[in-house]
Amino acid sequence: MQATDLDPTLSETLSNAEHTGMKLVIGNKNYSSWSMRPWVAMTAFGIPFQEIRIALDQPDTSSRIARYSSAGRVPVLVTSETTIWDSLAICEYLAEQFPEKDMWPQDMVARAMARCICAEMHSGFAGLRSAMGMNIRGSFPGKGRTPEAQADIGRICEMWETCLSHFGHHQFLFGDFSIADAYFSPVVMRFRTYAVSLAPALQAYVERVAAHPAVAQWMREALAETEVIAKYEFLPD
Repeated sequence: MQATDLDPTLSETLSNAEHTGMKLVIGNKNYSSWSMRPWVAMTAFGIPFQEIRIALDQPDTSSRIARYSSAGRVPVLVTSETTIWDSLAICEYLAEQFPEKDMWPQDMVARAMARCICAEMHSGFAGLRSAMGMNIRGSFPGKGRTPEAQADIGRICEMWETCLSHFGHHQFLFGDFSIADAYFSPVVMRFRTYAVSLAPALQAYVERVAAHPAVAQWMREALAETEVIAKYEFLPD
């Protein structure tokens, strides 16, 4: 059962999880950026769930994931009503199930912008993904700087600057922590691992996200993992 800094007691969390019946199937915390997004969102907003962790790149990985989804990928949210196998769809479902938690910004314009940047993150930035894979335990300063990755970094910085200046008041992207910040938390991990040079305001944002209790817990648990996936460990010069 998931125990977080945001839950007052483990017994209360267990009771709530039994009530909601939600199970979140994820991969390795050190490597699985897509798993990180809904996990951080659920933990940050105090939504109880049972974590089912499946180590990636193992002989039984596919068969274990297939127990929950035929799509063959993580994350997967299993509820009493349905199974959702897409990270953005999971976040949208949660926002609708728990409207009182204001997981999206309350302002209509800010909410539209938040959805735009999450959708762009969801479907784009292939250069960054391929050249700078998430590895929270790793330290690869200066690596992965392909032209495509550099272009993606520039675009992300542009979006962050716009959101922080217009909506975030230099706190999180839209003021309070939201799905948008959870969605970009794996990018924060990448920027830290690869020592991406950022403007002071953006570097401060990176540190605020990393210090958020939900993100910090994911990082601690990633650092405690022992599995090694070679393709994320040994990068070409």
